Amino acid sequence: MVESVLVPVDGSPLSARALSFVSREFPDASVHLLYVVDHVKASYDFDWTSLPGYWDDSPGEATNRGKDVLADARETAENANLTVVAEELAVGRPSSSIVTYATEESVDHVVMGSHGREGLSRFVLGSVAEQVLRRSTVPVTIVR
Repeated sequence: MVESVLVPVDGSPLSARALSFVSREFPDASVHLLYVVDHVKASYDFDWTSLPGYWDDSPGEATNRGKDVLADARETAENANLTVVAEELAVGRPSSSIVTYATEESVDHVVMGSHGREGLSRFVLGSVAEQVLRRSTVPVTIVR
């Protein structure tokens, strides 16, 4: 029986699908929401055409975005009648942070979205979902 589920969120429609899946398959489970700030990725995603001096703010912007994503995910989960017991904003590599959180918080299951990249983009960018699937000690459901 699944009593607690970790749902890593990133603000994408796939995160909403993961929450929808949890509401259908594990409606009585307690839900942990996790957003991982990847400062390396945030630096690459930053708009380099902006004025000099704003570069130093990109990690802060990523953190603020994470807080907004978590708030939106909580609202989505509560609208689906799920019980959110934790919201966590972590900093690091997403796959490692997800596996670490699942282990430390003793969740029973991880449900996450996958962008389904293929070919060279998957090789270059890697797949967070695939890395979590390979390294997790608890069952992982990938929603597409």
